Amino acid sequence: MEQLVLDMGLAPPPSFNNYLAEPQHEALSHLRLWVANPQRSPVPTLLWGEGGVGKTHLLQAVRQALLAHGAAVGWLDAQTLSPPAFSDHWSVVILDDCHLYTAAQQAAAFNWFVHAQTPATGTPRWVLAAADRPPADLPLRDDLRTRLGWGHVFQLQPLSEANRRRVLRQAADDRGVFLSDDVMDFMLNRFPRDLGSLMALLDQLDGYALRTQRPITIPLIRSMLEGS
Repeated sequence: MEQLVLDMGLAPPPSFNNYLAEPQHEALSHLRLWVANPQRSPVPTLLWGEGGVGKTHLLQAVRQALLAHGAAVGWLDAQTLSPPAFSDHWSVVILDDCHLYTAAQQAAAFNWFVHAQTPATGTPRWVLAAADRPPADLPLRDDLRTRLGWGHVFQLQPLSEANRRRVLRQAADDRGVFLSDDVMDFMLNRFPRDLGSLMALLDQLDGYALRTQRPITIPLIRSMLEGS
């Protein structure tokens, strides 16, 4: 099977508006209120849940909203191999995929957390984090694990079959792409069903359909996978 290159820039950026609130109303409301409130509480927030429930989407939505307001954001994920030092210019520290952190990334995350909560200058900063399990079960150094768990903790629930279809349909509509019920059935039955994989597949299909000037159909999906 040929490895396909994704066409970047086709999907809309993550936002609160293109995230399915059900069944994550409580977590989404918390994040919306925090981002909209200029007098933000510095109490940290942790989102946790299995892969594909939208944790990274929400963290990126928070970052995009803050950047749009002119705020500086510190971002650390498992792909950040050389984390920078904490910056006093940051208004927020965001830590994604904490369960995957190396020892060096854990050290950086702990340093960021301490400096954010007890800064040398200014008021305490909010720390927003995400992981695939509750804080007590995280494979992290004790001082970081306990700090991640002492604030607001929200579990994001897996989507039902109906909601997974709604998310896929909305994502296609946002791209101006039509997905028939047969195509959606094919995608859900033949490919990994977590949202991350489905969104990546939709990106590939969208790009391939644009390059070939064809609608997204089951034959097009097979053609794409065959590399023709």
